[in-house]
Amino acid sequence: MAAQPAMRILGVFAHPDDEVFCGGGVLARYSALGAETMVVSLTRGEAGQIHDARVATRRTLGDRRAQELADSCQRLGVRHVRCLDYGDGKLATLPPELLIGQVTGLIREFRPDVVFTFDETGAYGHPDHIAVSRITTAACAQAADPARFPEQVAGGRAPHTPARLYHSYFPRNDQLLLRMLVEWLAGLDTRFRGDAACIQGIKVFADESSMLGYAADHIDVAWYPDGFFIIEQGEPASSLYLILSGEIDVIQEDEAGERRHIAHLGPGSFIGETGIAQNAPRNAHCVAAGTVTCLVFSPASPTNFAGRGDEARYLAESVETAGGAARNGAAARIDVREYVPAKLAAMAAHRSQYPLQPERFPRALLEELLGYEYFVQIMPPPAWQTDLLPARDAADGTAHTHLLTEEGRGSKV
Repeated sequence: MAAQPAMRILGVFAHPDDEVFCGGGVLARYSALGAETMVVSLTRGEAGQIHDARVATRRTLGDRRAQELADSCQRLGVRHVRCLDYGDGKLATLPPELLIGQVTGLIREFRPDVVFTFDETGAYGHPDHIAVSRITTAACAQAADPARFPEQVAGGRAPHTPARLYHSYFPRNDQLLLRMLVEWLAGLDTRFRGDAACIQGIKVFADESSMLGYAADHIDVAWYPDGFFIIEQGEPASSLYLILSGEIDVIQEDEAGERRHIAHLGPGSFIGETGIAQNAPRNAHCVAAGTVTCLVFSPASPTNFAGRGDEARYLAESVETAGGAARNGAAARIDVREYVPAKLAAMAAHRSQYPLQPERFPRALLEELLGYEYFVQIMPPPAWQTDLLPARDAADGTAHTHLLTEEGRGSKV
């Protein structure tokens, strides 16, 4: 019996780096399993921010990000990469027919079994993301019709219908990055002290985690003047702090009001993890020694009535985690824990956007945050699944999809 052709997966996105967040683990997993994968970015990302001035300027950013896309895809095992130039920030203003025709042509050329892209919200409302979702969805529906863009058919790109169209889905998660960090810090033998690169990486990772809903923390950068009590001994423990700049004094106070200096901490140090880990009141004061800036992880947005001191018990009791594990809209939940290192390496390849060092992060934390990817099946009508791709039956070559029954047992149709 002749070998079945490799499955083909096409990801269509707006910018270089979208491929990592929408489905980097899936691309790595199925590339490793032998699927032929392709990533297309409709723009070069030239309007993005520059987070590392050593690697790009405004003039060179588009070229740099196109190269970063190629490097990222290499780390994910993606064999085919296209970086088009329709203008970063302009997709929603271009004639839809132009872009639908472009994506239709790519579908007819590559002939994928599976296509995936952003959902209709664009993950967090980015107009380019929303536009690419609509364009790709329309192209998948039209690519089989020879009357649509007939010049493509005349040029040898025959009509084609993908077996599946998926929208990437970012469930609003109720897990807290601060809890994961606290567990990691509590398990260390010595107090953690990160260098500048580590601090920058943690901040970048925290920003992305909260924006995309991987974690439900309220994350903020706060400035404190000299002498300010960042933490007061005895108050409820709810927030975790990472010192970005400046220094703080750790002071313990006994029942008679006598104070004893415990430690002097600077940039790269976490403060506040002990009380959270032990679910106990703060065991010391943390006072700004000069001006201090901290990255603050909180379980929810601070309220206007949040009190201080050891009488403020209502603060800890009133805090609730934000969001919720809203996974019931997802049609596929893909386990990519084994491929998290490849996903992080691909993210780090986008140096102009994510100047981080993946090896600085604990593997368990990364797997908990990034180890599953979610998709909503758009075409054909959805059904619950445990796999992104229809598997080919070895006996007769037909395709089937493994479904998740209400009892959690696998069945196939």
